[in-house]
Amino acid sequence: MIKSMTGYGGAKGFSGKLEISVEIKSVNNRYLDCNIKMPRVFTSIEETLKSIITDNISRGKVDVYISIDSSNSEDIEIKVNQPLVKAYVSALRTIAWDNELSSDIRVADLTRFPDILQAEKREVDTDKLCSDISLILKTALSDLDQMRIREGEKLSSDMSARLDEIEKLTDQASELSPKSVEEYRKKLETRMSEVLQTANIDEARILTEAAIFADRVAISEETVRLHSHISQLREMLETNEPVGRKIDFLLQEFNREANTIGAKGNDTEMSKIIVDLKAEIEKIREQAQNIE
Repeated sequence: MIKSMTGYGGAKGFSGKLEISVEIKSVNNRYLDCNIKMPRVFTSIEETLKSIITDNISRGKVDVYISIDSSNSEDIEIKVNQPLVKAYVSALRTIAWDNELSSDIRVADLTRFPDILQAEKREVDTDKLCSDISLILKTALSDLDQMRIREGEKLSSDMSARLDEIEKLTDQASELSPKSVEEYRKKLETRMSEVLQTANIDEARILTEAAIFADRVAISEETVRLHSHISQLREMLETNEPVGRKIDFLLQEFNREANTIGAKGNDTEMSKIIVDLKAEIEKIREQAQNIE
């Protein structure tokens, strides 16, 4: 089943005590254009995440939003600058000894000195974080995929109905073509009778002129190709592979055959069929812009 390029997916999870939220939005685009927005401190894992996206999506503009909430994590660590503490203690004892003072040094006194205590953020295990975010990203992609499949089913249903109409119009054009040749033959007979003012008309000449006209307006090749294109497009709508670009190309062939039939048609009824035929092709082309 074909997939739409338009969709939304999301997922949440944890990496340790870090809460991670992933949102994905995708819209139509000729090629794959992927953008990931996440805290700059974690941009080192961006390429890994992009490779996961390209494995799942082949076409469309994809925006991925990754937020990481560390409010519940214990990522602050207080460290004691031991060399500095020993230096302060030694200095205080020297002062007490030289001035015959008590050397009663309390911890609270030491903490008042600058740089004794240092607050640092614990290092993040980048490999584990990348692995956890990747799993959450895949869940969000699966959610996105379900929406793209549902949209694709709607597109497929609409395009199939329009293919049925195109097939019907093609058959009508096939049936109309021989009638136009017969009408041309009758008009030719009438015209020659009027010009020659006699009932004795060269039947061979009439048949020759009619044959030339029939060859000029014959659309059997075009209608056969149109039926072939219709079958190909129906097969594409049933595949699980990305076929958006192939459909774009095939619809150009649809238009080429319709234009040729229109150029060969020489009556009002055929012109109306071609107008309706091209209108249906254009509607399919518009829908095909949404297909991956």
